Amino acid sequence: MRYRTRVTAPVAALIGTATALTAGSPAFAAGRGNGDGTTGRGHGDEGAETLGDPVYPSLGNDGYRALSYDLDLSYDPTTRLVDGTATIELRTTEALTRFSLDALGLDIGTVRVQGRGADFEQAGEKLRITPARTLPARARITVCVEYSVDPARAAAPTGGWVITPDGFAVCGQPNLAHTVFPCNDHPSDKADFTFRITVPDGLRGVANGQLVCTERLDGDRTAFSYRSRSPMATELVQITVGDYVIKERQGPHGLRLRDVVPTARAAALEPALALTPGLVDWLEQRLGAYPFETYGLLPCNSDAPNAFDFTGLETQTLTLYKPNFLLQAESKIGSHMMHELVHSWFGNSVSPATWADLWLNEGHADFYGLLYRYERGWPDSLGLTTMDARMKDTYARGDQWRHDSGPVAAPNAVNLFDDQRYLGGVLVLYALREFIGEDTFHAVERAFLARYRDSSATTEDYIAVASKVSRQDLSGFLRDWLYGTATPRMPGHPDWTVTPVNPSLAVPHSRTGGHYRDNSATL
Repeated sequence: MRYRTRVTAPVAALIGTATALTAGSPAFAAGRGNGDGTTGRGHGDEGAETLGDPVYPSLGNDGYRALSYDLDLSYDPTTRLVDGTATIELRTTEALTRFSLDALGLDIGTVRVQGRGADFEQAGEKLRITPARTLPARARITVCVEYSVDPARAAAPTGGWVITPDGFAVCGQPNLAHTVFPCNDHPSDKADFTFRITVPDGLRGVANGQLVCTERLDGDRTAFSYRSRSPMATELVQITVGDYVIKERQGPHGLRLRDVVPTARAAALEPALALTPGLVDWLEQRLGAYPFETYGLLPCNSDAPNAFDFTGLETQTLTLYKPNFLLQAESKIGSHMMHELVHSWFGNSVSPATWADLWLNEGHADFYGLLYRYERGWPDSLGLTTMDARMKDTYARGDQWRHDSGPVAAPNAVNLFDDQRYLGGVLVLYALREFIGEDTFHAVERAFLARYRDSSATTEDYIAVASKVSRQDLSGFLRDWLYGTATPRMPGHPDWTVTPVNPSLAVPHSRTGGHYRDNSATL
């Protein structure tokens, strides 16, 4: 018999204590099978309701890996509600009598496993599913969840929806994709995605990847279908509905560029949109070919100050922006546009294996964004015009930041998006470049991106690649910079000094509700 239960106990009590991770370990809690497709009881087990992330221990679920998501959403502008069907293909890693998905704020209607009705309950942020039969180990399983959601009730900053006058966009980073669709909400479990978005005439539905089909339906409605060619982390999903015009142009080497622009703002935003081909060309010269099938900007049709509390968000192939930001002169926006573009390589193509590895995303995005700024002679927010000058200033703050926000690669949920992950990450990369030389540094970057393309990587993975490419053991050097409580000496700059810690100057943390305020040095 199918049933629905809402359990109001705290999430931590529901899922138990998360498995602690050692540095460099995969972001998966240990499975409870015997390794041969059986379990200790002989009849299957309940999949763990955590992947043991050190920052968000309640995220993710074990016992399976996601292979693909097919999201079929329908938007009603009168009620402003979304009806959805999520069809998820999984591969079990052990025999399962029960498993769970992450889901919060979703009104679940029905759940089917392998086409058969399944019992389910919503407990905190988990959707617990009990199939009619035990699922065998190493099997491909199809799960279909029908649900509805009120985006206004699950809007940013505590949910993953951005409300606009004519529709919505979504922003799942870091831990809110499961307020948009049921999923295994962790960047280590990337999967293929397809989307079908049904809207009334006058609106357009857009998602990651490429448009593959447009269907005219009864009732003056249209369904837009998209497919992402590369696997994607759940936090990088973008689904948007609004009165949009699609502006296409060609990037380097025939790359298709696609901007999704509010119709009434298209002309005003064109100068910013026209910058993208040059940005892509500059970055491809340093990091190699752009890793996806398309790229573009989504200036979300909302100027509300509380719509979302970040300037840009790197949803895969389609970066979400505040539109007013893009109306400024190139010198005010170019560096941050580069920051967001860098995420296509660091963060999207290569995702963090745990949220403790966020510095790999944000440190690299700020590193290249600042290089781009200084090459063009644009002063930064401190009035500095060279990377050396900015790094000397950042170096002086190193011990204070370590005191206030922890080491670069050891964040928690409160300080995850502090300066330490951004400029602190830049300082680590700058120190590495000074130590091994610019040519070797660029070889490390390209080797890391090639090795982990379309997957996830840990900080230890980056250290291993750097050591292999440079032909020297860099583990001690990089771990001191990434995990040390004191700022190491800067190679090549013996005169640089660190300002002593002043406990009364504690830096306010960036966490605000479900998202974060901007700390990028490229702004």
